[in-house]
Amino acid sequence: MTVALLDAPAAEYPRQQALLDSLAQQDRYRRLIPRAGHDFSSNDYLGLANSAEMRAAAHAALERGVPVGAGGSRLLRGNDSEHQLLEEEAAAFFGSEAALFMGGGFNANVAIFATLPQRGDLVLYDDLIHASTRDGMRLGRAEVQSFAHNNAADAARRLADWRAQGGSGQVWIAVEAVYSMDGDLAPLAELMALADSAGGVLVVDEAHATGLFGPDGRGMAHGFAHRRNVISLHTCGKALGASGALICAPQVLIEMLINKGRNFIFATAPSPLNAALVRAALGLLAGGSDRLDRAWERIHHAHAEAARLCGLTGFQCQILPVIIGADGKSMEMAAALQARGYDIRGIRPPTVPAGTSRLRLSVTLNVSNKVITEMFEDLAQLQEARA
Repeated sequence: MTVALLDAPAAEYPRQQALLDSLAQQDRYRRLIPRAGHDFSSNDYLGLANSAEMRAAAHAALERGVPVGAGGSRLLRGNDSEHQLLEEEAAAFFGSEAALFMGGGFNANVAIFATLPQRGDLVLYDDLIHASTRDGMRLGRAEVQSFAHNNAADAARRLADWRAQGGSGQVWIAVEAVYSMDGDLAPLAELMALADSAGGVLVVDEAHATGLFGPDGRGMAHGFAHRRNVISLHTCGKALGASGALICAPQVLIEMLINKGRNFIFATAPSPLNAALVRAALGLLAGGSDRLDRAWERIHHAHAEAARLCGLTGFQCQILPVIIGADGKSMEMAAALQARGYDIRGIRPPTVPAGTSRLRLSVTLNVSNKVITEMFEDLAQLQEARA
């Protein structure tokens, strides 16, 4: 199968064309498709992205003169008061000493792991850690080792082996609070205890926990986010309904990122308007919005209907993975559900391990309980037809 690339003759880029053709043969070729149908694929968990509250916040920010663009990096003229106010408010909300606002979660994770661990240190990371963390580790100076997914005992064994072999630097333990493709939760208490015992640092990517877990959506690590050996990353483009990311950490580590983090130093600052929107989202959560309770009611309804109609159980949060297995079959199932009016996407390797292609169902406040039930009824019909 040859993939058509607009008007460019394949002969101009034969190696690139061959790679794309190989992806197509494996049912792994990706295409951009417009959003359509009921939302079961976004990370807009609290339904804030297109909400009246966020639109009003945007209008209010523009009315008070907040700039749309930054015009430069934070270290030049791009440092706006909205950035600094957001960082102060985010540190207070998430319980850390300081915070740094960056353009997105990917960029922030790369900055953390390319900048903070030093030569002679060890980054011990969960085997299912996000691609952004992996890219940051590649750019960093520290030694890296993975441990079995969500297995604190395996992490402890690997750390002990490293020490026994002469490793003497600082240990950085990198995990996600909620894993975005499996929807399972990290054993943070055990990992925090391991970090404490090793004199290490626990780095928690809260991307899919922010807004849903912890008091008022402050994250799964909120109970120890104030500690000197904890870094938490809160992305702003998921439950918070805007974009960007907040690195929450001790002040000395924030200063290190400002002074040595290439992803921060050489990047145009995020839009001040976007900083104002994130401030508004945090204000909604801190003010006791009912969106958190409504979101969990919707999530529990989805869990119940998945079990009742499709025999699917074991879900822990707003992300419900439905494992299909084969890449092509996953995409066929996704297409069939899309044809019935649901925006559901198939997820294939390398995003997930080979043989575990799946539908990633995401429960948000953008769909009603009625639509959730109808979707699982249709999924059950499709499952029966494939059996």
